[in-house]
Amino acid sequence: MLPRFAKTFAVTSETPTRDPLGAFLPGAPIARKGAADGPLQGLRFAAKDIFDLAGTVTGCGNPDWASTHPPAERDQWAIACLLAAGADLEGKTITDELAYSLNGQNHHYGTPSNVNAPGRIPGGSSSGSAAATAGGLVDTALGSDTGGSVRIPAAYCGLYGIRPSHGRLSLEGVMPLAPSFDTLGWFARDAAVLRRVGQVLFGTGHDQPTPTFKKLVLADDAFALLTPAALARFAPLCERLCANLGGRRLREAVSEPEGFPALMMAFRTLQAREIAAQHRAWIEATSPSFGPEIAERFAWALAVTEEDAAESPAIRSSLTQRLTSLIGDSGLICLPTAPGIAPRLDATAQELVEHRSRVLSLTSLAGLAGLPQITLPLLTLDGCPLGLSLIGPRDSDLSLLAFVADFAAGLIHTDGRAGL
Repeated sequence: MLPRFAKTFAVTSETPTRDPLGAFLPGAPIARKGAADGPLQGLRFAAKDIFDLAGTVTGCGNPDWASTHPPAERDQWAIACLLAAGADLEGKTITDELAYSLNGQNHHYGTPSNVNAPGRIPGGSSSGSAAATAGGLVDTALGSDTGGSVRIPAAYCGLYGIRPSHGRLSLEGVMPLAPSFDTLGWFARDAAVLRRVGQVLFGTGHDQPTPTFKKLVLADDAFALLTPAALARFAPLCERLCANLGGRRLREAVSEPEGFPALMMAFRTLQAREIAAQHRAWIEATSPSFGPEIAERFAWALAVTEEDAAESPAIRSSLTQRLTSLIGDSGLICLPTAPGIAPRLDATAQELVEHRSRVLSLTSLAGLAGLPQITLPLLTLDGCPLGLSLIGPRDSDLSLLAFVADFAAGLIHTDGRAGL
């Protein structure tokens, strides 16, 4: 039985700084009061610094980007929506440069602290949003997910996090990275809060039809990427999930016939081509100062040719058809969110590159297929969070949020804690 993550910081008048975790942008705090009433009254939220906020520059984690872009003219719609629902904006949070990393280490602004895995990275690129939520500085935070930028920091920091169905929520007012993969997501320490935010952002009654999930598809090849110690932690929770769905369970190698390495490269090359289309002109005109890891990644992306990505659309289409057929309108794919716990802060560059390849093997499934995915913070290994994910049918977002909230509440009711 595992304890609920609870290492939060209560910000009071005696707190020496409003940001003990280095999660928010440096400088004067940016805050907005929400409406006097609404379904999110009393909640505090933050937004990743790729979301526009009227009158402020959207810095996207890079000083050269900030200095070459004017202040935003209007609030990004999700920020406006949460404010109108009564939530209070506490500020803008640190992101990896141009959201192109999964580590959460920003060369210019630092690495937000991971309170639930001290000495380890928070994950990125929505690092500040995850750190602020995990540390109790806010109740929920907006992020973006292209290749795992909500799912991975949620898993590393012990949070619930959602990547919605692709295209379900507008990205107007959010810096684009790779548009056919980009999604707007958010974090919460509590599954009920994750759902409440979703009900506001999605509106209610838009799942057509609202599915009742009836089967669990265990992604055997995804679990095979784990160490034996990590794999053992998942077994009891998978059993509980299966029982919750009436005992119907399938075991499938979801990456076949291509395999995870081919899926990962299909994702990376397609993403690279889209990144180049979005940002090549600005990079060539500005010659921005990037941190070493990000500079190397953009150089690689700009060098990927159309020929390099020639086979990737077919691989993407094949995977989408396969996963759609596998889960139908009532199935859930169960898989580890990441191949293990967060890497240490002192991990070598090569260790992080190798880890990132394993991470992208897992996150590429929902990314390539455009399916909704929620990661659940119900497991630990060596005292650190270990995330389990559920992928649902396309546009089942509200039903998936409801299922996760009910499942988590059932665990607390049965066991007195949110974990196994």
